[in-house]
This record gives sequence, C-alpha cells and structure tokens, in this order.
Amino acid sequence: MVRSLKWSLAVGAVLGVAGAVVLIVWFARNPAVDLAESVPGMDGRPPGLAAKAEKVRIGDLFNRGSGTAGVVSTPWPCFRGADFSNHAKPSGPLAETWEASGPPVLWSIELGEGYAGAAVLGGRVFVLDYDETRQADVLKCLSLDDGKLIWERGYRLRVKRNHGMSRTVPAVSDRFAVTVGPRGHVMCVETETGKLLWGLDMAEEFGTKIPDWYTGQCPLLDGETAVLAPCGTNVFMLGVDCATGKRLWTTPTPGAWLMSHSSIAPAVINGKRMYVYAAINGMAGVSAETADRGKILWQTTEWTPAVIAPAPVVMPDGKMFVTAGYGGGSMVFQVGQGQEGFTVRAIRKFTPKDGLACEQHTPFVFGGKLFGVLPKDAGANRNQFVCADPDGRILWSSGKETRFGMGPFMAVGDRFLILDDDATLTMARADASGFKVMAKARLFAGKDAYAPFAFSGTRLILRDDKRMMCVELGRR
Repeated sequence: MVRSLKWSLAVGAVLGVAGAVVLIVWFARNPAVDLAESVPGMDGRPPGLAAKAEKVRIGDLFNRGSGTAGVVSTPWPCFRGADFSNHAKPSGPLAETWEASGPPVLWSIELGEGYAGAAVLGGRVFVLDYDETRQADVLKCLSLDDGKLIWERGYRLRVKRNHGMSRTVPAVSDRFAVTVGPRGHVMCVETETGKLLWGLDMAEEFGTKIPDWYTGQCPLLDGETAVLAPCGTNVFMLGVDCATGKRLWTTPTPGAWLMSHSSIAPAVINGKRMYVYAAINGMAGVSAETADRGKILWQTTEWTPAVIAPAPVVMPDGKMFVTAGYGGGSMVFQVGQGQEGFTVRAIRKFTPKDGLACEQHTPFVFGGKLFGVLPKDAGANRNQFVCADPDGRILWSSGKETRFGMGPFMAVGDRFLILDDDATLTMARADASGFKVMAKARLFAGKDAYAPFAFSGTRLILRDDKRMMCVELGRR
C-alpha cells in the first residue's frame, strides 16, 4: 500500500510538471491572436483600457496614391448623413430586385480590423483605418469610382486589438476632414489635399477617460467648427476652429460624466439650435447659437446605462428617444421651453422586451415612425427589425423567421436596407403596414459587418471587420 501511494505521488508530480510546461508554451504562443473578435454586445465587458502613455505626433504620416476623385453625386459627409437622419435620397431609380449573388460590386478593398464607416463627398470616400503593420491611425481618401487611394494621412500609435480597433466615421466638408481615433486623438486636414491643419489628444488635454472598446464618438462639423464631446475632467463639450485649431468655446463638465460610445446629435427644439450628447451618467443639450454657444440649456441624470452606443434621436416636437444595450432598454424624454429656460422630463421607459431598443446602431425616423433592430435580450422579438410609434411602442416586426444581428440599417428613398453580421444585405419596401422583403443576398463571406452605411447617388458603401465594398443599387 505504501509503494502504491508513493507511485501515485510520483505520477502526480510528473503530470503536474508536464501540465505546467504545456501552459507555459501555450501562453508563450499568445493564443489570444487566434480568438474570434467582435464588438460590444457579443460577449462580456472587458476590463478598462490601460494603454501606456506615449507621445503621438498627430498627422506625421502622409502618402499620395494614384487614384482620382470619382463621379460627384449626392454627399454622405458624416455619421448618419448630412441631416443626421440616416435617410438617403438616391439620385436615380433603384433596382426592384437583384441577382442571386446580389447587386453589382464596383470595388472592394482590404482594411485593418475594425468597424469604422465611410463618409462620401465630391467623388471621394473617406475612412479612418487602423493599419496594424505600421501601427497607425490612417485617414484614407479613396476614389468613389474604383476605390483607389488618392491620399492618406495618419499618425503612429499602439492600439491593441480589443474587439477590433477603428470605430468612427469622419466628418467632411468642402474644406475640412475631421477624424476621432480609437484612443481619442482628433485630426483635421484639408479635404482635397490631405494637408495637416491640426490635431489634439482628448485624453491628454481634457482628462478624457477612453471608454472600453475604444472611442466610438464620431466628430460633428457645424460649418467651419468641429464639435467634440471629450467629457473630461474640465470640459464636457467644445468647438474648435477647423482652419486654425483654436478653441472657440468650451462647456464645463456638469458632474461625474464620462465619454460614452455615442455621438453628438444636432437638434432644433423650439427654434433653438443645440447639440445633444448622451454621456455615461447624464445627458445634456448645449446651445449651438452664436449668442450663447456652449451654454448648457438642459440636463438630466435619469438616463444612465453603463454602455451607450446609439445617439439620441430628436423629433420635431421636442421628443427625444434614447436607447442602449446590455439591458439598458430605452427612454423617451420631452424637452420644452419653460418660463426660466428649457425643461426636460422623462415620459416613458421601456425594457428591451416591451419597447423599441437598439444595442449598437441609432434608430431612424421615417414617415413619423421609429425603426431599428431589437437587441438579443428583447425576448421573443429579439434581433427583429421593428417599427415603433414616436413613444417607442412597437407596431410591427419583421417576424421570427427574419432576424438580424448588430449590423447597420437605414432608409434609402422608399426602401429599407439592413445588413446582417455576415454581410447579408436585405432590401425591404418602406411600408407602414409591415415588413416586405424585396431582395436579399450575402455579398461576401464576411463577419462582424457592424460599420454604419454610407450612401451616395445610387451607391452603397459597407464593410465587415476587414473589407470595405461599394455596390451599385441603381436600376440598370
């Protein structure tokens, strides 16, 4: 019995040493690089980012390509389009259906891993990419016709893969192109030439805490002013002169508010222009008028999900619909004018199971109704495309046989376009009575096709985690 016990102990010791050796070899090979990545909502929240401080020379990289500007058509100059409605007006009639392989592909290019969408202006496509080989954020200016590089401008910095790297859509005007990188670096260049005008580091200058999964805030251009929401220790929002980089105005941080993944929504309520931003721990409307630009007009701490990606949806009557994933559901607020200024009050709240809610993309308004794709925690209607009234109550859904993922959706003329995670594109009739599919096709063997759409003329620009594509939706 003693010999048997000694033998068991010896064997256990050998197996323990062997197991330790296997673990050491396994970790040395860095198995994390082989893991499938996705964006927020596909798994548990990672711990906060802890990137080492490094001096970033914003705009020090430049390269000129052989491409030239393509056909000039209707612009899509920023996140959700020129009027922030996510509703495009095609320049010509759209096809009623497609071949089995889908609409014609005009061009396709490889990109670094990420979910950054495109902006389109003057026959050019702009996308902020993360180049893993050069370890750099790079703004690429491409031809709308063939995808060839016209120029690129960027800067070196280390960004570790954290469900991809790139996230945001540039804001572009005839003179300026502004980007926000994954670690909060802002760059402004001349639109035509890519000449660097200025850059700033929101974390370094304003004490911004970069969110988990990196910055998702898309910049906003208001005329020749770049509007940003650092949500730092000293500045909640600010305006920067695009030509010079001068800080034109700043808004103090209302409290312990942090940067979310949401973007600033321009709005007009009771004739007053304002910028609306849903931060972590609070939401506010900031004046966009010359007389009091930067002044907080109203604020609320009733909307406080831990993760917010969709932007606020502001309706003409001052109603405001906000939504978030991770069980955040949605709320409807009413912003109005009181005797002493603007007021804000919550009028409705939904869980993901009993009203419209979206995890990643912002719902859009069409024909006075709200549209979006429900999150995975929405119960029986999970992942369905739905129509809701302005108060968020669901009127109809796409049905249990027609579910989607975390990809983008938009309205184009009298059509709805919805992209599934695997790059399957669905075109449906924009009909108030129900969901009517017109065409559906998987465009390529993609995955994690989460980036916002861009639409110009009759061309749709979309991407998965590593490839961007331009397809023709016009009638041939």
